[in-house]
Amino acid sequence: MSKGLDYTALTLVIIGAVNWGLIGFFKLDLVNLIFGNMTWISRIIYALVGISGLYLFSLYGRVTAIGRQE
Repeated sequence: MSKGLDYTALTLVIIGAVNWGLIGFFKLDLVNLIFGNMTWISRIIYALVGISGLYLFSLYGRVTAIGRQE
């Protein structure tokens, strides 16, 4: 179960990173373009990307723990 959650969170964070890259380079907010300016669906997408980023902080602890075991 954890592996599926890890991949889902990583995918959402990559989507967020691509969106921020588009904003930075081209002033193009893809989520805003597709779903509208702060509609409920765009707010859910932004929230899921943020929660996924926070969840992936736990990856640091897991990678460090694996490195100590080897």
